[in-house]
Parts: sequence; C-alpha cells; structure tokens
Amino acid sequence: MARLSMGRAAARTILVCVVLAAPGIVNVPHASAGEVTGLVTDVLVRDSDGLVYVHVAGTATNRPACAATTSYWMIPNENSEAGKKLYALLLAAKVSGMRVQVIGKNTCLRWGDGEDILYVNMH
Repeated sequence: MARLSMGRAAARTILVCVVLAAPGIVNVPHASAGEVTGLVTDVLVRDSDGLVYVHVAGTATNRPACAATTSYWMIPNENSEAGKKLYALLLAAKVSGMRVQVIGKNTCLRWGDGEDILYVNMH
C-alpha cells in the first residue's frame, strides 16, 4: 500500500475546510423549534405507557402549531438511552432547583400536542 504524505500546509487547509463545512453537517435545532428557559415545575411519568413529560416555568417561544396551546414538553423516547438521560437531567434540575433550557424538535410525535425535546441544558 502506498503511503500518502502531506505537508503541514495541506493538512491545515483540510482541517479548515472540515471546520467550515461542519455547521452544514451538524444537526442543529430547527430555526422555528420551541424553546423555554426556567425552573422545572413538574416531571410526570404515566404508568399506562411510560410517557414522560415536563413543565418548565418560563415563556416558551417558537412552539410548533401542534404544541401552541400547551405548556409541556415530551421526552420523545423514554426507553432509549437518550430518553433516560433526558429524564435524569430533568429530575436532577427539579430536585436541585437549577434552571434548564429546553429546545424542541418542532415535532409532536410522542404526543399529539406536546413538543418533542431535542435537548436540555441545565444552568
């Protein structure tokens, strides 16, 4: 197998190209997805189907039409590793009294009128 050799300048050029291209590759929240920052007031788990949703004290912005009349946010898949981590983080925020920022997915797939959570940032 031939060995590929590249100079530092070429390596830097490739690195710069990758960094500049990354924003187009990385999955970022949709511009119109919902967002709220505040204290977690309620974390609810429903026995019948395991549905987990949360209320955050704060004024939500950019909610999708499907969630425009509600104030709760849905963990999209509470059985996944990501869903379990979201639940743990939201519970920790509730217990500790720390503020969270919730960003939605701009979808209401888990429950028809609650926006699915994309990510949670605890402050």
